[in-house]
Amino acid sequence: MDRNPSPPCSDAEEEEGDAVGNTVYSKHWLFSVLTRLIEVIAPAEPDPAASLEGARTELDEEMENDICKVWDMSMDEDVALFLQEFNAPDIFMGVFAKSKCPRLTEICVGILGNMACFQDICMSISKDENLGQVLLQRLCDSDSPTLLETSRLLLTCLSQPEVANVWVERIRENPSVYDCVCFIMSSSTNVELLVKVGEVVDKLFDLDEELMLNWIKNGTCHPVGPSVDDSPEELPDFKIVPCILEAAKQVRSDNPEGLDVYMHILQLLTTVDEGIQAIVQAPDGGKETWSLLYDLICQELCQPDDPPIIVQEQKTLLASILSVLSAMFASQTEQEYTRMRKSKSCFFVVLVFYMPLIGSLIRILQYMEGCGKRAVDNSKESEQEETGRTDVNEEDFHLKILKDICCELLSNMLQELTKENTLEGLHQGHLNEQTCCCAFQNLLPLYFASVESFLEVLREADQTLADNLEKRFPSLKV
Repeated sequence: MDRNPSPPCSDAEEEEGDAVGNTVYSKHWLFSVLTRLIEVIAPAEPDPAASLEGARTELDEEMENDICKVWDMSMDEDVALFLQEFNAPDIFMGVFAKSKCPRLTEICVGILGNMACFQDICMSISKDENLGQVLLQRLCDSDSPTLLETSRLLLTCLSQPEVANVWVERIRENPSVYDCVCFIMSSSTNVELLVKVGEVVDKLFDLDEELMLNWIKNGTCHPVGPSVDDSPEELPDFKIVPCILEAAKQVRSDNPEGLDVYMHILQLLTTVDEGIQAIVQAPDGGKETWSLLYDLICQELCQPDDPPIIVQEQKTLLASILSVLSAMFASQTEQEYTRMRKSKSCFFVVLVFYMPLIGSLIRILQYMEGCGKRAVDNSKESEQEETGRTDVNEEDFHLKILKDICCELLSNMLQELTKENTLEGLHQGHLNEQTCCCAFQNLLPLYFASVESFLEVLREADQTLADNLEKRFPSLKV
């Protein structure tokens, strides 16, 4: 059986006044399904078999089929309003409180999620404090489909400006949400669930810096409500960064959009000092974070055998990753560079991490130059089309952000190069006249000091190349 069977044709047209709004769905049929739902959770005559665990956790096939039809129908605003008028949210609260059937809980949360897509209903659901708390408790559920629908509902509400602050405040005051979200990110293998939970976290951090700071500093155990057997359950002592990294690893291969979400979460963390420190002062010194991002840039994204246009497709993901790398590099260089260099413990000062990343940064800039020329050509062709000009301008804006981030990291890395690094870069092919020219063209004049510093080192490694670059960039001779 399909998870959500399509609603059947109703007999609403045969009974005048029975149609729900402008639909062909029957009020009587919907009323009967909701009435049966009430009887499922509060039967007039208790069934002796209900005491058996198996009977309590399974949903009657006919009832499941009908309630799934309601789930599909609830995407229609008229049906959603009818359900609201019939106090369906209160019925669902009864389901959450009494039902032991995961499938029924999933469906009811899913129906609420559809209803919340409509502004007035979303406001009504969000202002119901009891319902809000009950829904947050669903994040402690052990059923992945229920967790997915709960996350979808939360994201829908957080995306409505009129009620977003209500949910942010509610989540901030409920410490168990942090633990439940971290538990999902660190232990789930359900990619679809991980992506949706990531979108919720991304939205929360984007909406409220105070909540993000609280979650960065968090790390104590909190009771997370009843478990499957109704006994109190405690989760481990979670830290936000390792949980984000674990989720990113899970979605990395199967869902590029999900990877984009988790990289943006990391980027949001680096917008505050506490977030940067949470990354670089991890027990491994940030090595796991750096290694994952380094591998993505150097081994997977924007590779030499990719067409230059790939940089447009990956621009937001590249910008997030490079922004985190840049923040980490600057932080470690400023705070601990001297000590780490002496002890040889700074993992990204090691030669193997240096030149491939510089080569990747220059390749991104080279591809962006090709995209820039294409954008100019497209702009001329669509000069008479307003939509075309808007799209090109938007593309230019995102590419400019990527270029700024890329140049900042590249300039910082060039300034730290040694003669040994440079010789290895020349040997590996990451540095040559073409790549150096591309780097200089993008870095000058803003990062003149970095270019000048690199050129001094290059003279020691390859005097001829340094002389050629000086000829092509006369400002460097001063």
